[in-house]
Amino acid sequence: MSEVLHVKGRVLVGPDDVRDELWVIGGRISHDRPAGARDVRTVEGWALPGLVDAHCHVGLDQHGAVPEDVAEKQALTDRDAGALLLRDAGSPSDTRWIDDRQDLPKVIRAGRHIARTRRYIRNYAWEIEPDELVAYVAREARRGDGWVKLVGDWIDRGLGDLAACWPREAAEAAIAEAHRLGARVTAHCFSEDSLQDLVEAGIDCVEHATGLTEELIPLFAARGVAIVPTLVNIATFPRLADGGEARFPRWAAHMRRLHERRYDTVRNAYDAGVPVYVGTDAGGSLPHGLVAAEVAELVTAGIPPVEALSAAAWAARDWLGRPGLDEGAAADLVVYEQDPRADVRVLAAPLRVVLNGRVVG
Repeated sequence: MSEVLHVKGRVLVGPDDVRDELWVIGGRISHDRPAGARDVRTVEGWALPGLVDAHCHVGLDQHGAVPEDVAEKQALTDRDAGALLLRDAGSPSDTRWIDDRQDLPKVIRAGRHIARTRRYIRNYAWEIEPDELVAYVAREARRGDGWVKLVGDWIDRGLGDLAACWPREAAEAAIAEAHRLGARVTAHCFSEDSLQDLVEAGIDCVEHATGLTEELIPLFAARGVAIVPTLVNIATFPRLADGGEARFPRWAAHMRRLHERRYDTVRNAYDAGVPVYVGTDAGGSLPHGLVAAEVAELVTAGIPPVEALSAAAWAARDWLGRPGLDEGAAADLVVYEQDPRADVRVLAAPLRVVLNGRVVG
């Protein structure tokens, strides 16, 4: 028998399912002690499923696609922070080579961003017009891992403010095509005016969602549309507003308002039953490895600590269709010195990181 890993102390299989131990045999989880185990390595502490960053960008920086060695460093940084499952919410890089690396996090890709012409960050997205949207969504649905990423709104230079990118009819047809191909659709949305059409068109998730209002939140809740608030990114809005105020004062004032109400927006959505998940938006202008900081931001917004933790662990994995600490699942877990349910700040200091059954950090 190959090396067996014995994880003992407190194993958080679920927020209320706490066990004394688990075993890792051949890289897989077992909740039963193996017979005849001889070469046993023991890890002690509070064990969680590998954390989820449900919005990051591996292979991307503020200028566009990056070389493989830079993408590798990004993935390793997430891994060492305990984020072992990444939903890559848009990247121009081909990162399929990561799937062959047992020492790097598992990645769920949304293909490349799809944006309106000259309405997004240069070198990031396919930039197209509405009559091309269905075809490009179909392409990225086939290229990704069950997700497609739209840019739902961005600054319109003619208006000098955020504005929706897609007519309702085009979005509806594109989302229907993605669903036909078995993919879910998410969209970058800062503003208010892009949200209703996208939700009524059948979208599955909204990134950032700073434009959620009291009138829109019930619609999200009724349709089961999830949000990934990326609060560590929203914290940059005042700096962005300062940089753009001279040219676009209306946009700058709007960005500051969205920032000022960010915590209320997230808490009100959570209170209404809107699913909320952890994502950092790392890989554009933000560094990787911020998953603990984002969980702490959800708590600051007023989400109970256990629920904020679940948004990066049990609930997030279930939403993305990936196992946690289940019998026979790949042994992807993080061990902490103290109970992260009591204080989510514990997440910033993992004792051990176990990926595919190997202690890698």
